[in-house]
Amino acid sequence: MESNQYRQAREEKLAKLRALGVEAYPAKAARTHGLEQVLTTHANATAEDLEASAPKVSVMGRIVSYRDQGKTAFLHLFENGAKLQAYLRKDALTETQWEIVRLLDLGDFLSVTGTVMRTRTGELTVKGETIQFLTKALLPLPEKWHGLQDKELRYRQRYLDTISNPEVLKTFRVRSKILSATRRFMEGRGYLEVETPMMQPIPGGATARPFVTHHNALDIPLYLRIAPELYLKRLIVGGFDKVFEINRNFRNEGLSVRHNPEFTMMEFYSAGEDLRDMMAITEELCAKLALDIMGSTELPWGEAMISWKAPFRRLTLKDAIAEYGKVDRKALESEEGIRTLAKQAHLEDADKKTAGVLLGDLFEHHAEKQLLQPTFITDYPIELSPLTKTLPGDDRFVDRFELFVGGMELANAYSELNDPIEQLGRFQAQMDEREGGNDEAMMLDQDFVTSLEHGFPPTGGEGIGIDRLVMLLTNSASIRDVILFPLMRPMKGGEARETDEAASEA
Repeated sequence: MESNQYRQAREEKLAKLRALGVEAYPAKAARTHGLEQVLTTHANATAEDLEASAPKVSVMGRIVSYRDQGKTAFLHLFENGAKLQAYLRKDALTETQWEIVRLLDLGDFLSVTGTVMRTRTGELTVKGETIQFLTKALLPLPEKWHGLQDKELRYRQRYLDTISNPEVLKTFRVRSKILSATRRFMEGRGYLEVETPMMQPIPGGATARPFVTHHNALDIPLYLRIAPELYLKRLIVGGFDKVFEINRNFRNEGLSVRHNPEFTMMEFYSAGEDLRDMMAITEELCAKLALDIMGSTELPWGEAMISWKAPFRRLTLKDAIAEYGKVDRKALESEEGIRTLAKQAHLEDADKKTAGVLLGDLFEHHAEKQLLQPTFITDYPIELSPLTKTLPGDDRFVDRFELFVGGMELANAYSELNDPIEQLGRFQAQMDEREGGNDEAMMLDQDFVTSLEHGFPPTGGEGIGIDRLVMLLTNSASIRDVILFPLMRPMKGGEARETDEAASEA
């Protein structure tokens, strides 16, 4: 049947239910146990044990299979990834309830009250004594619940994806555990969870293009935040010792298997610490999550294996370019050598960009995607890090790391710049870049500079991409596989279907 015919048939059954006096969409369900609770509680009980104890339960769920055998019916209820069989007999139900059974469809919700038993095949089952109809589904489940396979439809209709594909539901349950365990880890090390503004008068803390909105009452532009960094640092100025925030950031950039314009980050700051302390806590957190949540520090990533055991490898930006690009390390010590290597690699604007920016481009070109095992890349050019302390003895480079795993950036950390005069100069250099056409350069946040003038202690700070961390730990190839409702291009008649492969790289 066509979809409209399915709907018409179900609407006819809905009308028959109402004619029987059945409330098709009641406000509350008869329920004493979750399906998973019943399955877990009685997992080891034999048929004889259950017959002797006759445990009574009321359970509810979506009907995902149904077998009508005349005077009996078997169906499976589905809830939160668990599936439990119910056995219904005509002579055990009222006449009206049996009529309800004959009007059931896959996708309907039903409550069954009865005793827990095992069938002759050994399957744990609720033998129904009474039922309550809960919801009539007017549209069928995909492919009779056997699986929603079209990847784009899975992203667009996640509510069907989690029903049809158990591994998807498992991934998001793992994501929830990762977030919970991360919060416990940070709190256990003395960090206080805080919340900072999502709408900001000046977007700061990263070099990225923001989303712009407008506040009508104040008649001012506002920006969805690209990072919480400058507000978290204000809290350190204000006397907080250690703070962290897990929340959304927004960057007006393209879509790809590793980029979604709305994404989840954890940022944290600790007074009195530096980059080495950030490395230590990052190694500890990643190894603990891998072991506690996934059961091992050796986890698959595609066809490879990633080791999350500490310590992670440390490599300077220049050393990474030389090693993975197989170029002369000495050539990276001069502007002429860097520019020559950039031209040989056919990098864009090799004649116009500074040597520091070109070093970043060379790293992305030669090394980034080859960094499979967890690796801290250190010693970044100052042009790429306007909020970071410079290295002792060389003010062209800063005390920063980026952690790369599986060929992508997972974390970014600094020994934070706490000199207000130097910070103002860095902001002014960023403003010059904006005037030169770089709309991702930072804006001047004078209030933040003022806060630094009141005294900002030595501080280590870091941001970790939660979505990418979940990708890596669950072996998920696309960021869309770990975001419940990823951004998708609106569907239009005749428009080409969107896939990860077709999405633009950002």
